[in-house]
Amino acid sequence: MADRLRPPQQQDPPGVTSKMDPPPRDSMEDYEGRDLLAGKRALITGGDSGIGRAVAIAFAKEGADVAIAYLNEHEDAKYTEERVRAEGRECLLLPGDLAEAAQCREIVDRTVGELGGLDILVNNVATQWPVDSPEDLTDEQWTHTFDVNIHSYFRVTGAALPHLEKGSVIINTGSVNGLRGNKSLIDYSATKGAVHAWTYAMAQALADRGVRINCVAPGPVWTPLIPSTFPPEKVEKFGLQVPFERAAHPDDLAPSYVFLASNRLSSYYSGEVIAALGGETTPG
Repeated sequence: MADRLRPPQQQDPPGVTSKMDPPPRDSMEDYEGRDLLAGKRALITGGDSGIGRAVAIAFAKEGADVAIAYLNEHEDAKYTEERVRAEGRECLLLPGDLAEAAQCREIVDRTVGELGGLDILVNNVATQWPVDSPEDLTDEQWTHTFDVNIHSYFRVTGAALPHLEKGSVIINTGSVNGLRGNKSLIDYSATKGAVHAWTYAMAQALADRGVRINCVAPGPVWTPLIPSTFPPEKVEKFGLQVPFERAAHPDDLAPSYVFLASNRLSSYYSGEVIAALGGETTPG
């Protein structure tokens, strides 16, 4: 179950999958769909790589057409598109900066216009940048992290709500750092705590519409975000601290999103935060 130490490595942000050593498992190679999402239309932010990629491919294997929003990682996005289309599903690529309010509205409008509607929204995009002390956290970094990690969730969801009918689903990506904090990821932890609380509140607000909203809060996950934001010596040991002695791969987490997206499996779930922590118990 334990991982070996990784080679020390670092990339320029936002990072690309092809430069990661070892490569992450993010293509759901052994996953077999059961038409749990047949005919659905899904929008996934941060869908080019990592968790978003695995979720996009899993959704396609379950019968959904997929739109993926991402910043500028065109190589990763193209690979994800190819894997979705290999399952016979449509895939719409939506590059742009989701820190901008106009882009949040644009991706919803294009998804609805080109896929013919929207049934599942996955708010997954995130950014992080570690600091050595609170004094190193600038106002600019704080604001940008909030714009990407929680304001985009609010804005994309606000644009999506007029198109979501009874039975539609929203899934947010949180983090263990939103449950317990992280001294080097202060702003990131704050945004993920906000994602969790916002999920709880929105579940109550949307219950009478028949729209469910839940959250997946992973522990360490081996995605391009890690070598592009952490120093090489931390990347080398990333994830070894959990009881399973390894970081999750995106393929480990995507089935949780399928579960929450499928009304056949999770129709009584709303306002839940599923913590996938590699053997740790949920803080608190």
